[in-house]
Amino acid sequence: MKEKITTKELPQEERPYEKCLEKGPEALSDAELLAVILRCGSRELSSVELAREILNRCRFREGLLGIYHLSVRQLREISGVGPVKAIQIKCVAELSKRMAQASAGRQLNFRDPDSIASYYMEMLRHEEQENLICIMLDTKNHFLGDTTVTKGTVNASLISPRELFLEALRFHAVNLILIHNHPSGDPTPSREDLSVTRRVARAGELLGIMLLDHIIIGDRQYVSLLREGFLSGGFCAEGTE
Repeated sequence: MKEKITTKELPQEERPYEKCLEKGPEALSDAELLAVILRCGSRELSSVELAREILNRCRFREGLLGIYHLSVRQLREISGVGPVKAIQIKCVAELSKRMAQASAGRQLNFRDPDSIASYYMEMLRHEEQENLICIMLDTKNHFLGDTTVTKGTVNASLISPRELFLEALRFHAVNLILIHNHPSGDPTPSREDLSVTRRVARAGELLGIMLLDHIIIGDRQYVSLLREGFLSGGFCAEGTE
């Protein structure tokens, strides 16, 4: 069995707490930052080694992004991670996501696809399934609310414009923006994405509720169907597939 190396036995410059005090948190590696949260390791691993084990455990993505994809149950399967540590790790991941979103929210402008994508990026880019969100706006494009329309697959046959517009009418919305993620990280619109956009836009035209844009979120990148020319004046161009 591997002999455990405690944090105190590490060289002074490798101890996360001391290193942070001397050089600042920006000098710490991802594993060292996580080790500070963990506070202690297990019988076999130091806190830094345990942190590395956690960061390498996710089968979808390694590193810090992997934490988003590990459930509390999966974290607890790692030797040395009990319920308290697992909850702490998940809360830190959620906190980082909310901080990023709060920062983007200060510049949120619903007339600007860059601003919209930045705000919803952290919410959606880590999701392992597609989520379609409808953003509802008034005549001056002020935010009225948003709602998740579907979770799983953005499929035209599964999306009911009736339910979507009933929600829009409940908020007294006159403008809508659709936004959804591609778990692959590639925001290139699919035929299904364009079909959904066309159906919603045409239904909205009949009700006097304009679809301003449909934004597809990837991993730190996005596509605006308005900018790509699939929407014209807020409505889907005829014949687009």
